Amino acid sequence: MAKDDAFRSSFIHRKKDLEVDKLFRACVKLNGSDLHLKVDKAPMVRVDGTLRPLNRAPIADDEMVRLCFPLMNERNRKIFERDGGADFAHTLNVDGTQRRFRVNLLQQLGHVGLVARCVSNWIPNFEGLHLPPSIETLCTYDQGMVLLAGVTGSGKSTSIASMLNWINQRQRKHILTLEDPIEFVFTEDKCLINQREIGLDVVDFGIGMKHAVREDPDVMLVGEMRDKETFMTAIHAAETGHLVFGTIHASSAATTIGRILDLFPSEMHPALRSAMAFNMRGIIAQKLLKSIKPGVGRVPTVEIMVFNANVRKAILDENDDKLPDIIRIGKHEGMQDFTMSLKQLVDEELIDREVAMEVAPNREALKMALKGIEVKDPGII
Repeated sequence: MAKDDAFRSSFIHRKKDLEVDKLFRACVKLNGSDLHLKVDKAPMVRVDGTLRPLNRAPIADDEMVRLCFPLMNERNRKIFERDGGADFAHTLNVDGTQRRFRVNLLQQLGHVGLVARCVSNWIPNFEGLHLPPSIETLCTYDQGMVLLAGVTGSGKSTSIASMLNWINQRQRKHILTLEDPIEFVFTEDKCLINQREIGLDVVDFGIGMKHAVREDPDVMLVGEMRDKETFMTAIHAAETGHLVFGTIHASSAATTIGRILDLFPSEMHPALRSAMAFNMRGIIAQKLLKSIKPGVGRVPTVEIMVFNANVRKAILDENDDKLPDIIRIGKHEGMQDFTMSLKQLVDEELIDREVAMEVAPNREALKMALKGIEVKDPGII
């Protein structure tokens, strides 16, 4: 079937099952987190962090087009043709339950491919995600910005959803999300929640944020900080009295500062440091690790940097190299570094020592921590 024919037929069969839905259902039934489709390869499902092929023949070019193109509406087709890729959500019924996938359709080496993340209908609480309880404090602010840092697939979206749901269950506020695409669909409890999908509910992020200031939100989710326009809009919303959540690709809480600065020319850095110091409430960085506990697939190792006086001073003075030590000694204020997190995961028998050592930013520090040796305060400020 030609690409154009597959695209036109998608509108006729939109309300019916699509051929590709068989593969989405297989992913769900295998408890997979991701579905990968690549030409000349069998479909692959990621289960507990490991890619596993499905027991079927490799996908040919024409089959790939037939499988993937009916997933797109007209807007996404135009984006795909223009950019060589498109992001959107796909929902289907699996054994009487609606399941949602975050889909990226791409082109590589002239072939069409697909990667889809299975989004859970149920939003776990902090304990269910094995997140430290100190994260609750970052949900109690009335104003400011909270960022989740990590690589793709590190669980950032799930952690933010859990934080927003914590607010939803305890406070009477208006939560507004701008997402591309929407991942978790919230069930209102105490909060009024409006979720807007870029391209479906609003033309683009800029227009969505322009409307947002007139929509009386208390809490906002602005998605990924991909560029300087997104960050500036989000930090402005934090400055004007909103609690703003977002995600960013960075390896640690401390290096997130440099990652943000890299989005802007150097002449803007002093003003940005000031804006971050006085409006950022916390940065949470996390990585997902394979668990050894029966019934637990993966668990996050989590670093938390709370913006106390020492953190603000280090950022304003351009002493970002001091931030790791400030985090390490800030336990009484809810901070923790990856070493502390990894030690706790090992102590709770959620991960083994080998995994902890493999991902530890400072292996010697982790060895000492596992032996019960605590590093002295170096007098950083």
